[in-house]
Amino acid sequence: MSSNRVLSQNEIDSLLDALSSGEMEADELKDQEDELVEAYDFKHPNKLSKDQLRTLRMVYEGFARLLSTSISTQLRTMTKVELTSIDQLSYEEFISSLPQPTILSVCDFYPLHGEFLIEINPKIGYAIIERFFGGDAGDSSGTLREFTDIEEVVLKKINKTILDSFSESWENVVDLRPRVKELESNPQFTQIVPNNDMVILATFEANIGKVDGLINISIPYIVLEPIVSKLSAQYWFSSTRKDSAAESLSKIKKRLGKAKLPVEAELGKANIKIAQLLQLTTGDVIKLDNKVSDNLSLYINKKEKFLVKPGKCGSKLAVEITSAISEDEWEDEDDE
Repeated sequence: MSSNRVLSQNEIDSLLDALSSGEMEADELKDQEDELVEAYDFKHPNKLSKDQLRTLRMVYEGFARLLSTSISTQLRTMTKVELTSIDQLSYEEFISSLPQPTILSVCDFYPLHGEFLIEINPKIGYAIIERFFGGDAGDSSGTLREFTDIEEVVLKKINKTILDSFSESWENVVDLRPRVKELESNPQFTQIVPNNDMVILATFEANIGKVDGLINISIPYIVLEPIVSKLSAQYWFSSTRKDSAAESLSKIKKRLGKAKLPVEAELGKANIKIAQLLQLTTGDVIKLDNKVSDNLSLYINKKEKFLVKPGKCGSKLAVEITSAISEDEWEDEDDE
């Protein structure tokens, strides 16, 4: 198949003049044409352009960063996920390259049509399970085995974490809400598209504790086809600019809303001498500076934010907020 280079009108005229004048023979022209021929593999057609692959790389690099943070938080251990490659190959080649057993999740591309696969190397799966149940995610090199029902529940939780990061990384291109449909261990039993169909395979290297392994995300081209036109740098950056300040603020608030802060209620204060402290015994009473009817101070992250009344909620101690300390007073505390 010839290259995509198109001759200009001047070049065509020059060639015709050379042929008609005898300066160039037809055989010479044929030799030059042969030099323009490029090899084309019909078994591995490139479905995505270089620009689309670059955009897809940006999507998956963002996904790797999000997933590293999410799994680190969930497992409470340092986790690193990095994109290593994006390939275009047939579905049969992808399935044949997988170990058996493995952790293979069949997910839908909701709200778009079609399914895609997430494959987690068993070594990574064992490390996640060990860490989830309190282990140190040490060396898991051993005989591969099937996962138990309880272990599959853990793996489904991790898959939900992966899908949350996946949908967030794609939000500049399309609003996805993928879901796990089933979990398989034998790749040969999983057939989501014909063997000859092309898939876009993203391979990630994951490090959890002392264990390294691969995570693969395989999306059939036929599933991506409706949004291929959006996989361009121009669309990516235009979508980013359209994200209004209000939407950005909403996302920040949503993420901050998951942060945990220490809350302390102070019953009161008292000053005693060291001699009195040393003589304290069981049953002694220390008089505080607050009365029973007084409001207590509620501290959030060691800063006084509210005034409260003590009480009970069911069988637990509780406080009821009676008033908030003004923001001006917060600033005064910061100045101090």
